[in-house]
Amino acid sequence: MDCLFCKIVDGTIPAKIVKKSELFTAFNDITPQAPTHILIIPNKHFTNMAEVANSDPALAGEIFRAAGEIASENGLESYRMNVNTGAAAGQSVFHAHLHLLAGRSFAWPPG
Repeated sequence: MDCLFCKIVDGTIPAKIVKKSELFTAFNDITPQAPTHILIIPNKHFTNMAEVANSDPALAGEIFRAAGEIASENGLESYRMNVNTGAAAGQSVFHAHLHLLAGRSFAWPPG
């Protein structure tokens, strides 16, 4: 399989790993959209998080739990968890992932 994130999971492509378990891998995004921008992915390939939720709800829960744990371990009091599903929604790597973003305001409306 020619999947960028699968190659990060198996170590073929290096990444700054933040946390790893038998179920997920969390690493720093190479094009961060906030001072803290961590991607949390299932180690098993799924196209998107909707597919994870349908196929393995416990794994979907584990990924969200891991995001909260990573935020706590990094002293993040406010953070955003974002999931993009499909190209039109901004998904550019078609391996399920959750974005953990922090370090700037995400309040709406801005200002």
